[in-house]
Amino acid sequence: MDSEIAAARARDRYLELLKRALTNTIYEDPNDAPWGPDGFDARARGEGADWPRAAHTMVGRKRLDNLHECVATVLADGVPGDLIETGVWRGGASILMRGVLAAYEETGRTVWVADSFDGLPPPDADQYPADAGDKHHEVDFLAVPLERVRANFAKYDLLDDQVRFLPGWFRDTLPTAPIERLAVLRLDGDMYESTWDALTALAPKVSPGGFVIVDDYHAVPGCRQAVEDYRAERNIDASIQTIDWAGVFWRVP
Repeated sequence: MDSEIAAARARDRYLELLKRALTNTIYEDPNDAPWGPDGFDARARGEGADWPRAAHTMVGRKRLDNLHECVATVLADGVPGDLIETGVWRGGASILMRGVLAAYEETGRTVWVADSFDGLPPPDADQYPADAGDKHHEVDFLAVPLERVRANFAKYDLLDDQVRFLPGWFRDTLPTAPIERLAVLRLDGDMYESTWDALTALAPKVSPGGFVIVDDYHAVPGCRQAVEDYRAERNIDASIQTIDWAGVFWRVP
């Protein structure tokens, strides 16, 4: 029993350090957004309310903790399926998912990393009116090449055959992705189109007991509208739970 307690403590300490490294609250790199605090602000970094110059994620601690909890829960409950993030930026949240699998010595699941690796698409306002005027595609800061994301996984010694990349626009890659079942689906596509494409292609593959996490639900109106439209169209009434000022999740019944 003592050895099991010690192993659990070591696992928890590893994952805590991993989250601190991913958010770079250790070396405290400054905010690079054209708004928000100058320099490093612990509150903003913790809430995922800045654009870190060097950190590997911008989602903040509450959303990382939620992701950790969701992955740990599906492992404990034996919910079948892989893990995926759609829209990964520098890869931090996906790296955490792989880190949780490593910490729990889970070798039978894949972490799928889906992104254009070239920023966001220009809005198609004719097909997706909610995206009219969206400017995300003009922000070079959001475009992180695949090679850099792969290198970030490698920095944590977490780049292996349990990590698979899906480069390209979601509308092209997700409908044909060789994914049978998912236990955790994390959406971070900002726009209506990106959120809709990910939901329609992947949400039906989430196993009962699995989780759907939406990073931008409270922050981007188009993202929220896509979620509400999808849930209404498919009569999904699972309770949406708020994570923080931006993110939400629900558990699939």
